[in-house]
Amino acid sequence: MGYIESQTFENVDFNSADIKAFSEYENCIFVNCNFYETDMSQIKFMECEFIGCNLSMAKTLDTAFREVRFKGCKMLGLRFDNCNAFGLSFDFDNCNLSHSSFFQNKIRKTSFSNTILENVDFSQGDLTGSKFDNCNMNAAIFDNTILEKADFRTSYGYQLDPDNNYIKKAKFSINGLPGLLVKYNIDIE
Repeated sequence: MGYIESQTFENVDFNSADIKAFSEYENCIFVNCNFYETDMSQIKFMECEFIGCNLSMAKTLDTAFREVRFKGCKMLGLRFDNCNAFGLSFDFDNCNLSHSSFFQNKIRKTSFSNTILENVDFSQGDLTGSKFDNCNMNAAIFDNTILEKADFRTSYGYQLDPDNNYIKKAKFSINGLPGLLVKYNIDIE
């Protein structure tokens, strides 16, 4: 297992190709690659970019994502809570992360843009300063989550209990208020 740097992989099916041929990928770009149910455990991705890839249900036990960008990726059911926590940092643009888990992840200043976050578990995580720009957050789970200075102004569908999450200086639009008051079972018109 070795190290690979500054390579571009296009249309590679990593179900048949061996992603574990290298243990570290730095400054690599993956375009339209298939990682569906691929075992990516213990691999390090540093400053890599995934564009139009399918990473759904990939195994991520102790996987390191450091300064990684995902754009237009399908990432259903990913367990980021199993990833290597050291230096964990990424951004998501136009991705589908439905049914994924960020349970107890410390992912401060993460950018989620035009991303589907339905049924995503953010429980007990730290999302301080994160930005949710035009994201569908229907049924996303926030339980004892740190959302200090997080920006939800352009996102929709979220429901979170301000008494059960730390939301100091978080930003919400007037249209998002029903999602903060749902526990009171009141009608807002």
